[in-house]
Amino acid sequence: MARRDCYISVDIEADGPIPGPYSMLSIGMVVAGRFDGTTFVRADIDDPEQRFYAELKPISSQYDAAALAVAGLDRDRLQVTGEDPALAMTRAHAWVRKVSRGDRPVFAAFPLGFDWMFSYWYFVNFATKGSPFGHSTHLDIKTLYAVKSGEPIVRSIKRNMPPGILGERPHTHHALDDATEQADLLANLFEWRRS
Repeated sequence: MARRDCYISVDIEADGPIPGPYSMLSIGMVVAGRFDGTTFVRADIDDPEQRFYAELKPISSQYDAAALAVAGLDRDRLQVTGEDPALAMTRAHAWVRKVSRGDRPVFAAFPLGFDWMFSYWYFVNFATKGSPFGHSTHLDIKTLYAVKSGEPIVRSIKRNMPPGILGERPHTHHALDDATEQADLLANLFEWRRS
């Protein structure tokens, strides 16, 4: 059987706009499904084995109060209870390899840029084996919607999507919740046929 793509929905919460000066505080990942070029097969997004979550120790003292408020995480608590980034990202890498089961792991996010920037930087800087997604194996769910719907990017936002594509899961700014919401959205988009 040909190697399939294993789509993994990723969401992160951070305390600023870019990695390095600012910190990724949490990462959530959920397997959305597999695609062989013809058929998309949904994963069970509620199966604990198909889900990953970690909260990380901040890597600097710098933070943006507005970004931290959106993330809803306590930096002081994370200094004590957060996982060391090297351990968290090495564990995340191993989880991606395990759940992809020999298929090609594809990083998926809505929108891609922010989550990819932080995740890739953290994988490269902290995981012992680097990024399990390589440097370019990713999918922007927003762009996928724009292409399938025929909408321009500026109008390819969740509130403009037809009923049924978004699913019922809320967007909470908790990385695992939002990765799960995105996994459902991605699977729905793969199955959606515009009428």
